[in-house]
Amino acid sequence: MFKVKTLNKISPNGLEELPRSLYEISSEIMEPDAIIVRSFNMHEMELPSSLKVVARAGAGVNNIPLDKCAEKGIVVLNTPGANANGVKELVLTGLLLSARNVIEGVEWAKGLIGNGDQVPKLIEKGKSQFAGPEIKGKKLGIIGLGAIGVMVSNDAAALGMQVTGYDPFLSVEHAWSLSRSIKKAHSLDQLLADSDFISIHAPLTDETKGMINSEKFKLMKKGVRLLNFARGGLVNNKDLQSAINEDIVSVYITDFPDEELLKMKNVISIPHLGASTPESEDNCAVMASNQLRNYLECGNLINCVNFPNCELPFSGDTRISIINKNIPKMVGQITGVLADKNINITNMLNRNKDNFAYNIIDIEGELDNSDLTKINSIAGVIMTRTIKCNSI
Repeated sequence: MFKVKTLNKISPNGLEELPRSLYEISSEIMEPDAIIVRSFNMHEMELPSSLKVVARAGAGVNNIPLDKCAEKGIVVLNTPGANANGVKELVLTGLLLSARNVIEGVEWAKGLIGNGDQVPKLIEKGKSQFAGPEIKGKKLGIIGLGAIGVMVSNDAAALGMQVTGYDPFLSVEHAWSLSRSIKKAHSLDQLLADSDFISIHAPLTDETKGMINSEKFKLMKKGVRLLNFARGGLVNNKDLQSAINEDIVSVYITDFPDEELLKMKNVISIPHLGASTPESEDNCAVMASNQLRNYLECGNLINCVNFPNCELPFSGDTRISIINKNIPKMVGQITGVLADKNINITNMLNRNKDNFAYNIIDIEGELDNSDLTKINSIAGVIMTRTIKCNSI
């Protein structure tokens, strides 16, 4: 029986993916094998020694201590793309809101309350101050062509926009998903200089923090409309204020408001509603639960954040999963323990990522506790598990 602790309210449709015959699920479990989390901040949390895996029902993992988990051999999984459609729809809403001055117009119209029969005439007289351009035919630059960036690109092109994308790390899978009408920018600077609208879909890392700054604003067209539905921190607020004052940015619309942004003119602050749809919550929870189950029951790593993805069809009687430091001679030492016991390896897979490696080894027969102790005693081994894998 695996014990799963929930740190936020998780969609029941997702939790139904964990059969109650194998899983106990509660927010009160003290020594869990697994944690499912959404936005709960785990950085100050004491991680139980029993914890094997954290599944984030969402893409962002800033709320999870990744390095700390890695050092303890705790796998962290996320669910990229599960909420992509919900975010995409809000980005398209943002494109229209940034162009058509709808929010300002609605607020102005409400201010006419009390004018009785004169309201229609006043509306017709004052509406011209809220005129805005259509998006059809305008140039949209997409920074980042992951799941959401691809969907925004394709749908914006279907609405008649001229779409250019930039992503130096574009995957083959996402490249295949792009409409043939999407153009490729040769550089970020080229995209910024050519676009009437710019939508950011990049992850927040040390390298991308503040990536849209004074230097980049100087490249943009006067009156550009900038959208950020990716992460707060990608745009430098101070430089944004200057760009607005200089009429470089006519509208900035973001799903990540802060105190500074709320005070700025020409900024539309949406209260982080990108994935706030029941469909997104269900999709993220279902995906997180299935990946969590695949790791606990079969040792496969799918959408792993702090270790390499590693997936192998089960063969043999027993599966051994091992996390170790990415240093020389580790595989030889591990398989040497098995060879000393005349244990036959039916299949194996070794993958590495940065400072860590992950191994899946299928064997004939079983290991006893002394064999596991020998593997665990190898310098650099962080975690060892044996699994009787079932197809899920």
